[in-house]
Amino acid sequence: MKPSAALARIKPSPTLAVTARAAALKREGVDVISLGAGEPDFDTPDFIKEAAIEALGRGETKYTDVDGTPALKAAIAAKFKRDNGLDYAPNQITVNVGGKQTLFNAMVATLDAGDEVIIPAPYWVSYPDVVLFANGTPVVVAAGPNQGYKLTPDQLEAAITPRTKWLILNSPSNPTGAAYSVEELRALGAVLLRHPHVWVFADDMYEHIVYEGFTFASIAAVVPELYERTLTVNGCSKAYAMTGWRIGFAGGAEWLIKAMAKLQSQSTSNPCSIAQAAAVAALNGDQGFLAERAAVFQARRDLVVAALNATPGLRCPKPEGAFYVYPDCSGLIGKRTPDGTVLSDDNAVATYLLEAARVAVVPGAAFGLSPAMRLSYATSTEALTEACRRIHEACAAVA
Repeated sequence: MKPSAALARIKPSPTLAVTARAAALKREGVDVISLGAGEPDFDTPDFIKEAAIEALGRGETKYTDVDGTPALKAAIAAKFKRDNGLDYAPNQITVNVGGKQTLFNAMVATLDAGDEVIIPAPYWVSYPDVVLFANGTPVVVAAGPNQGYKLTPDQLEAAITPRTKWLILNSPSNPTGAAYSVEELRALGAVLLRHPHVWVFADDMYEHIVYEGFTFASIAAVVPELYERTLTVNGCSKAYAMTGWRIGFAGGAEWLIKAMAKLQSQSTSNPCSIAQAAAVAALNGDQGFLAERAAVFQARRDLVVAALNATPGLRCPKPEGAFYVYPDCSGLIGKRTPDGTVLSDDNAVATYLLEAARVAVVPGAAFGLSPAMRLSYATSTEALTEACRRIHEACAAVA
């Protein structure tokens, strides 16, 4: 017996590995500040937790429909209409065990050997691995800091081939926080309209975490002609601080939703019944706290961006959304640490910061674009201030 060929095509999540390493050091008594985790530090709002408790009291502990309860699908349909101007019927909506399962179901249900998926880099670490697991071919297109970490229409045009099946578009982005404006989405849409065989996996998970009046838009709403071939993906994890509840969802073509449900029926079956009840409350309840939390994240973003841009060897663009920064660390590559170690790449930089500064970050290699690193500012202002101080001191020490 040995692991399958499909399993051999993928690797463990590097972001989770960094978080686990930082947690292990903390258990050993090491004072580590972890900026690797991709989850809000806020607690799930009380009204959502109370809805879960009430569902328990009602005995909602049995199997549900495979891809979501009618109540949750209704809440998701209302959310898509309210927030995005998109109309999806219940048979066009899927509920999954987090956004990662939405991605997995969509790719496994549609990809055959040799099918291509365009993935702008930097990318969320799971995109290429899930494509590879599904026997597809990731087509990675570098979108660096000089273009705002965003794919251009010319790059998209050049990447499309007769084998292209999907474009994965994440806005605001994990790991960079870059977000596409309405005009930028419209320009990408113009390219896609010339290639009707290409579908869009629109990952809108960070929709509600945007700054300074940035207007979020989903591509299916901006370019209505793409509605039938867009899977609009979202979830409760980030905006509602429900990462552990594991609720992701999407709206799309009826045949695709049905195919994804078929796969889910033979993998996880339904998402947790109690988590679904909580998600109904989250989507139907008072949304006022979303803007309040985004304001806190914006203040933290400004603190971190200013501190990193004042740090030798780092250049940090200001993101439009999410809760990450993705500073370019090319100014550190080739330099020596105080113990004589050469910082040969961003993996070495991340190792140095963990060992010398006791700050855990994720190297850019994990996201397909180096030399850089991802820092999450979804933690307290005090921790961020101290982490930035340590990073500055460590970077100033190399020569």
